[in-house]
Amino acid sequence: MVDTQTLDKPEVTTDETTEDDTPKFFHYVKKDKIVESAVMGNIVVALCGETFPVTRSAKPGSPVCPKCKKIYSRMKKGE
Repeated sequence: MVDTQTLDKPEVTTDETTEDDTPKFFHYVKKDKIVESAVMGNIVVALCGETFPVTRSAKPGSPVCPKCKKIYSRMKKGE
């Protein structure tokens, strides 16, 4: 039997859009900052260093920022 574990990812969000108003890609952002930004309009900082107010949330299968993805893959669980 194979034992598998699921890693919790930070929430993913973006404000970058393409010409048809769909996000280019989403960034990893701390969960507790997403709601605050969406409600108050505060700027969040993604793992890659991008800063923006939260305007959308990702759906499963959405494209993810390659820099955020690389940084997240290097993080230890629980950091």
